[in-house]
This record gives sequence, C-alpha cells and structure tokens, in this order.
Amino acid sequence: MSRARRLPELPEVARVAGILRQETVGGALLLLGTLLALLWANSPWDGGYTSMTGAVFGPGSLHLDLSVEEWAADGLLAIFFFVAGLELKREFVAGDLRDPRKAALPVVAAVCGMAVPALIYLLVNQLDGGDPAGWAIPAATDIAFALAVLAVIGSHLPVALRTFLLTLAVVDDLLAIIIIAIFFTTGLAVVPALLALVPLALFTGLVQRRIRSPWLLLPLAALTWGLVHASGIHATVAGVLLGFAVPVVRSEQAGGPSAGKGLAEHFEHRFRPISAGFAVPVFAFMAAGVSVGGVEGLRSALTDPIAIGVMAGLVVGKTVGVFGGTYLTVRFTRADLDENLSWVDLFGAALLAGVGFTVSLLIGALAFGTGSPADEHVKVGVLAGSLIAAVLATVVLRSRDRHYRRNALTAGRPDPQADLHQ
Repeated sequence: MSRARRLPELPEVARVAGILRQETVGGALLLLGTLLALLWANSPWDGGYTSMTGAVFGPGSLHLDLSVEEWAADGLLAIFFFVAGLELKREFVAGDLRDPRKAALPVVAAVCGMAVPALIYLLVNQLDGGDPAGWAIPAATDIAFALAVLAVIGSHLPVALRTFLLTLAVVDDLLAIIIIAIFFTTGLAVVPALLALVPLALFTGLVQRRIRSPWLLLPLAALTWGLVHASGIHATVAGVLLGFAVPVVRSEQAGGPSAGKGLAEHFEHRFRPISAGFAVPVFAFMAAGVSVGGVEGLRSALTDPIAIGVMAGLVVGKTVGVFGGTYLTVRFTRADLDENLSWVDLFGAALLAGVGFTVSLLIGALAFGTGSPADEHVKVGVLAGSLIAAVLATVVLRSRDRHYRRNALTAGRPDPQADLHQ
C-alpha cells in the first residue's frame, strides 16, 4: 500500500486512540472483559474457556513456555506497569508528589490504605481454613476502575478530589510493585537478573538522548522483560524499571522548558491506549473467569476466610485506612485538607479506593498459584468486594455531586469538572 493511501487512515487511528485514553472507556472495557469471562466460565461451554486460558506456548529453553493466562499476567501487564512507571516518575519529578506538603496526605492515605486491609485480612484468616499468604491481595487500588467510576458519577465534584485519588492510586501502585518484587520473587537467578541490566542500561541511554525509534527501543525492552522473567523476579517489574528510565523534563537542546512535552509524557500518550484498550481488558478476560458452581459454589466461596478477608479488606480496610490515615494526619500535623474538599468527599474517595481488581487478581495468582481453589475464591472475593465498594462510593459521591451541582447552579458558575472529560 502506498504512503498516499495510508495517510487518510491516520486521523481515524488518532481518534480511536484518543477515545481509549478516556478513563470511562478504559474502565468500561475492563468491565466488559470481566463480564465476558464470567459469563463464559459459567456457561455450558466453560471447558473452552479453561482450555484457552490454560493453553501453553512459547520457547521452553528461554523459560517462556507459559499458559495464555500467564502470558496475560506476565506480558500484557508489563505494558500496564510501564505506563504506571511513566506516571509515577512524572508525578515524582514534576507532579504533586514533588511537593512534600501536597503529597503528604495522599501518601499517608495510601500507606494506611494498604496496611489496614492487610491487617484485616490476616485477622480474618486466623479462622479455621484461613491462609495468611494472601495478605497483600486487598491492599491494591485499581486506578482504571476507580477513576472511571469517579469520571462517570462525578461531573461536578471538586477537581481536588480526583487529584487526591489519583495521587493515592499512584503511590498505591508503587507500594504494590515493591510488594510484588520483595514478597513474590521466588528462586532468584542471579545471572539473568544481572544480564537484564545490560539492555536496561542501553534502553536508558537511548531515551536519555531522546531517541524514540521503536526499532531500537522495543527489542531492548523485550530483552529486559525476558531476562527479568527468567531471573524469577515478576516480569511486570521490568515494565516499571523501563518506565522509570524515561526522562520527564524536556530536552534543553529542543529549546528549554517551553519546547513541548517531555519524553515520558510522549510515551504515556502513545502507550496508554494500548494499555487501557487492550492489555488490561485482555488480562481481565483471562484472569476473571472463575466458575462459581451455582448457588452452592458461590456460598462455599463467600464463606471461605480467604474471600471474606479479601472483601473485608477492600470494603472496610481501605475505607478505614484511607479516611483514618488522612484524618489523623490533619489532626496531629500541620497538613491541611484541600479547602475545596469536605470530609464527606474524602469518605467517598476512601470507599472508592476499595475497588481493587487488576493488581489484586495478579497478587492472588502469585500467592496461591493460578487456577488453584484458593485462587478461584480470591477472584470471587475481589469481584464481590470491588462491586460493593463501587456501589457504596457511588451512593456517597452521587449525593455530593448533586450538592455541588446545586451550588454551581445557584452561584451561576460553570461546571468545574468540564475539562476532565476532554
């Protein structure tokens, strides 16, 4: 096909990519993938779903003979974590996390919002049949789902609420990455781990020189991912390291601070549609297909201390941890809640932080093994807990949204969130 014939397709590609960058669309695709997996896994054709997700392919000599579900968890989520790494670095270098005063409240909220759910899970799993191995499952907040829910229900909510939730989720992701790297790395192979530093260093050198060529960068990224996977460290960590390597500030050679967006922002703009529109929904489709087994099977899952601990951690632990940590920080330090926020707004955000999905499912598979009975119960707990948290957050934040809408109409002010849906 000639260059002239390809050019008219570019605006359409850009339009689709722009749609996929919207939080509501990414969340909707994630939900769609989950629902399709649940329907298929609980249909008369459930054997086809099991056969598909369990099919193994890849070169065994490179330790890459993985099942389809493992490829989704180890490979596709590396794209998600690459984008998360870009966002993390951007926040630390040029965002809210650069200012300790602005970052204090969401950082403390994130830490408490991970510690309290883990403690609740451990307490619940002191019961007969419990297993403490899944303590980290309810500790993670799903950025895509949480922000998608907020975007749908909160057209008039203060911008500061979204900023708080986004910063909390960014720190939450960082802590989740550290947990995966420390607690879920088994049988570390030193040689592949050291060898992974070579392509990572080459990738870093190229991006630091603002080289964007995919013919150079993608092979180095793939090699880094493969060696990290072979080392025993979870391969998604490679995505984060590659994201951290990308510079945030603009090149001085390009004309200084006013010379356009930095390379991290450029890559995030490029890869976010792939992450939100393909990688995360496909992972959800491969990971969320738990066969409930009818009413009796659902009862068995929901009465398992593992599932109870996950649900209690997401719904109760996240709310208590995020809200309580923020309140205590404001009460006993000089940190202040944003003047545009009320404590009711924060309570709604704390409930919304209990929407755990992508990383929770990943940690569940790492803790109990993909496809094990405990992993199936984890999926039920994550889905049920996230649904409950989303519904409760919707009730609270919908009420607050109506309050702010009435105030805006009374004062004759424009929609304070209109730009968030662009």
